[in-house]
Amino acid sequence: MAKPKSAFVCTECGAEYSKWQGQCSSCREWNTLSEVRLSSPSRSGGGQAVRQGYAGSASSDVVDLSSVDLAEVPRFSSTFSEFDRVLGGGLVPGSAVLLGGNPGAGKSTLLLQTACKLAQQKKVLYVTGEESLSQVAMRAHRLHLPTQGLHMLAETSIETILATCERERPDILIIDSIQTMHLEDISSAPGGVAQVRESSAALTRFAKQSSTVLLLVGHVTKDGTLAGPKVLEHMIDASLLLEGSADSRFRTLRGQKNRFGAVNELGVFAMLEHGLKEVKNPSAIFLTRGEEQAAGSVVMVVWEGTRPLLVEVQALLDESQMSNPRRVAVGMDGQRLAMLLAVLHKHGGLFSGDQDVFINVVGGVKVLETSADLAVLLAIVSSLRNQPLPRELVVFGEVGLSGEIRPVPSGQSRIVEAAKHGFTKAIVPSANAPKQAPEGMQIIGVDKLTDALAAL
Repeated sequence: MAKPKSAFVCTECGAEYSKWQGQCSSCREWNTLSEVRLSSPSRSGGGQAVRQGYAGSASSDVVDLSSVDLAEVPRFSSTFSEFDRVLGGGLVPGSAVLLGGNPGAGKSTLLLQTACKLAQQKKVLYVTGEESLSQVAMRAHRLHLPTQGLHMLAETSIETILATCERERPDILIIDSIQTMHLEDISSAPGGVAQVRESSAALTRFAKQSSTVLLLVGHVTKDGTLAGPKVLEHMIDASLLLEGSADSRFRTLRGQKNRFGAVNELGVFAMLEHGLKEVKNPSAIFLTRGEEQAAGSVVMVVWEGTRPLLVEVQALLDESQMSNPRRVAVGMDGQRLAMLLAVLHKHGGLFSGDQDVFINVVGGVKVLETSADLAVLLAIVSSLRNQPLPRELVVFGEVGLSGEIRPVPSGQSRIVEAAKHGFTKAIVPSANAPKQAPEGMQIIGVDKLTDALAAL
């Protein structure tokens, strides 16, 4: 018998090597190569599949790009408008969507709610590999969901699942979770690099060929990234991450990759007694403020995907008792905070080297764009001087290393959104200041950090 072949695969990026080495040459990570047994072509039929694939490719017709039909991709609603927003408008037949998140974030709850509602109008097959059928039924009963019409399957074998799908022909296939699935031809344990990669490839291939919507649940590592080989995120069409802290009832669904819509789109849900409920106006929940305005607090307007979002940012500066003061940022990049403090000292004349600096974005929102720079600096100045900022003030703008205030995208839409929520004063970059301000709103355009400090 032929000796079984093996390869060494990086668990971070999915790169393959013929022999083990300490560092992955692709992602530069150390000790991430693991040995994977490759199935023989005679057992898996891989050689024949490859030959058939090349034959099919050779017989395909070459077309000119200008002659390709530009018909809009058909979609249908997931029954959640926030879910549809993150997906780019709804579910696309033949697409593969990966949903990740921390344990207890609500991944299975969200998909079970979606499956039960969609089962009333489409054929849905829910495959559970982590829970028994009775556990899923108990959750559906607790959430008061309609269970008629939802097809369930407790299975972890990909061969059995695909055979069932060939017989049932579902419109939507849900796999919970991909880390529990396995192929018989691969000798590694479920959850390994080879099993996750090949199982995902087989399911994605079936979804493309049969125009089935494939929804995969994926585990995350301790640092919040999706577990498994990096090639998994390349195979699927959309990668979504459900985030939420244990002490908060709000969950945010963020799109990290989407071939059918905008990236970094944000959907907001509230975890209630009867499951997840979408939040129509997320700015309202992030602007729950006390009656008395405290120093170090200001509202900023960030852009999430295709809509503006009003979020409160808080700063606290306190005299440090250590030789190396702390710089703690919750909800934003800590390295950017250090840079902003240096700009404030160099171009604003305010020294904070002897202060512990704490920044918090209220509501558990993670700010990924640079439009929060000016708001963070003004909150720091407010805390340092112990002077509250006006309650009706809203701020946004990017701060450069030379102290200039740079414009940000969609400035007009941000100002309009702030006016809708009752804000009457805004400090924005001069390039974003509109010619016609919204009624009852004062717009202050600034070009430098010193102008913004003088405007206070």
